[in-house]
Amino acid sequence: MNVAQCLTRGQVLGLPRLEAQILFLHAAGRSLHDRAWLLAHDTDEVLPEQIAAFEALAQRRLQHEPVAYIVGQKEFFGLNLAIDKRVLDPRADTEVLVDWALACGAGLERPRYLDLGTGSGAIALALKSQLSEAEVLAVDNSAEALSLAAQNAHNLALNVGFLQSNWFSQVQGKFNVLVSNPPYIEDHDAHLAMLTHEPLQALASGPDGLEDIKKIVQNAQNHLEAGGWLLLEHGWKQAAAVRSLLEQAGFKQVQSKLDLAGIERCSGGQK
Repeated sequence: MNVAQCLTRGQVLGLPRLEAQILFLHAAGRSLHDRAWLLAHDTDEVLPEQIAAFEALAQRRLQHEPVAYIVGQKEFFGLNLAIDKRVLDPRADTEVLVDWALACGAGLERPRYLDLGTGSGAIALALKSQLSEAEVLAVDNSAEALSLAAQNAHNLALNVGFLQSNWFSQVQGKFNVLVSNPPYIEDHDAHLAMLTHEPLQALASGPDGLEDIKKIVQNAQNHLEAGGWLLLEHGWKQAAAVRSLLEQAGFKQVQSKLDLAGIERCSGGQK
């Protein structure tokens, strides 16, 4: 079996073409970004052990295990992050939240950011990579998640602070921008059955999916400088509810931002 036939085999099994390419590159021990190699070597014969490794990886993916967990990494905002089952698989839509947070800190000499529920550190590290002068504190309640986030910071040589805290419980001081991608799925949402490989505590948040968002909104003002912003990622149908929570808590300029699919995915307001 050659390279092209192996990739076709992956698609026959049910993999999207891009995922088949990434998993094959991983099985072959090549860089995940080396898709040009696949085109240049599409008629090369594949070793039997590489075919077996590729098919084993494909079966894991067909059981809904995220590609990032299978290959142990994910690119987010141009950064290559180590990813495993201790944290959520970062989604591309979260880059919208990072763009908004960067805009809110633009013009400040030394903006202070707080990333609540940092997981892999994706948001905090993306912010620091774009604003080297910023002070960024990344918070998570999971010591395991913080361990991986700190590993990512070390690998990327980005100076971000880390703190174990249940939301604001251990946080001191005030910030210019509070940003969070908290759990927001309803406890009984049918989609959770497809997400069994990811940590449940980072996904579900009460019967309406808003328990953690409510906690953040209710306490955020105490940790914001005057004129500071609170920015939240949320579910595809939660924008109106989150805007209402922000308005009730006294935030101004309350608004939402669209994700890559044109859905209101992030909402925020200014103190």
